[in-house]
Amino acid sequence: MNRRRQVSYQWRLREIMATRGLFTTTHLAPLLAERGITLSASQIHRLVTGTPERLSLPVLAALCDLLEVTPADLIATRAENTTTRKTAGATGPTAVAGPSELRPTRARLRPEP
Repeated sequence: MNRRRQVSYQWRLREIMATRGLFTTTHLAPLLAERGITLSASQIHRLVTGTPERLSLPVLAALCDLLEVTPADLIATRAENTTTRKTAGATGPTAVAGPSELRPTRARLRPEP
């Protein structure tokens, strides 16, 4: 049995904005601009309605400042152990190897006869 950690996160910007009385994305632009962050309307919309995979630290710091929260409030993380079982008969040449099990085989050079 292999053990792995599965990590996930939840972006809570929209929820926190609502608790602060900010219900539209247009309210964020001037508040971010006061903190030196200039984003287009579509960038702000994606930031509020989606879950970003990448986020610059200046934007995160500005959001934390204007909403008076910490990064942990904006990004709820969760990690849990998962186990994978090897099925019977899944060994040998027909078994599918995971990325950690793949290793290159050293080539042997032999002189020509």
